[in-house]
Amino acid sequence: MRHGRHLLLLFLLLGLLGASACSANPAIAPAPGAPQGAATATATPFAPASQTPIPPTVTFTPTAAAYQPATVQFAVIGDFGLAGPAEAHVADLVHSWHPDFIVTVGDNNYPNGQHDTVKENVLQYYGDDIRAGRFYPALGNHDWHQNDISSFIHDLRPPNGRRYYDFVVGPVHIFVLDSDYREPDGSTADSPQGHWLHDGLQASTSPWNIVILHHPPYSSGRHGSQERSQWPFAQWGADAVIAGHDHDYERILRDGIVYFIDGLGGIPGPYYFKPVPVEGSVVRYRENYGALRVTATATSLKFEFINVANQVVDSYTLGDH
Repeated sequence: MRHGRHLLLLFLLLGLLGASACSANPAIAPAPGAPQGAATATATPFAPASQTPIPPTVTFTPTAAAYQPATVQFAVIGDFGLAGPAEAHVADLVHSWHPDFIVTVGDNNYPNGQHDTVKENVLQYYGDDIRAGRFYPALGNHDWHQNDISSFIHDLRPPNGRRYYDFVVGPVHIFVLDSDYREPDGSTADSPQGHWLHDGLQASTSPWNIVILHHPPYSSGRHGSQERSQWPFAQWGADAVIAGHDHDYERILRDGIVYFIDGLGGIPGPYYFKPVPVEGSVVRYRENYGALRVTATATSLKFEFINVANQVVDSYTLGDH
């Protein structure tokens, strides 16, 4: 009996101790608003939960499209194709820039664009560029003389043997037109060629769209403005238009875009300017030969006309300065 009372007292004492322990460690209730049944986070061993890093708020920052190459530099020459010191000096100037490619605005091979003069007039200066596929010529009126452009197609090698075409390098999209009246697809804005340019400009996703042609829409030079070439380039999506035909350099700002005349590529005898410049004419130059150097990135497009004395005659930049 005595042993029984001792055992009873021992069980009562153990029960009191267990109750005390439970009251000292109550169950943890879920935080207000926390979903019931949510998984419980486990702190890293030996690191208090209060020191667990809190992830930052996720934000999305738009980034500019990446272009390959990111920066493109190219030369534009015009009215150049007559062998002699002037053309040689312009070719040396252009090659000193190590451009990614060369574009012409026509009159590549004087006087008639024939095969028997192309080696002397063009290939001795730009043959390596043509063979390397970095030469993009436009047709000029002298290339169309005698209505035979076979040398232009076979010797100067425009892409796919086309009379007019486009290509994209990095952030720039270039559209090369045939502005001569003998173009089978027409040379007016409402022609098949005009519709081709409209659709191409509208579909372009490049930061910069440049139109190349021979006959200038606007010019203060000897030949003057060519009404047939006055297409709604700005309305269609062009950022710049570069032409030749007049043997001088001119920059014109109108229609919300920039127009260039780049005709000092080597044909002797720069032209005169008319007494009254055309509307929007900003810079006019005829004192020496030279070429345009164009540098394009995703956010800027820089034009520099540089003469054979390596002097920057004119500089104009679109976008970031």
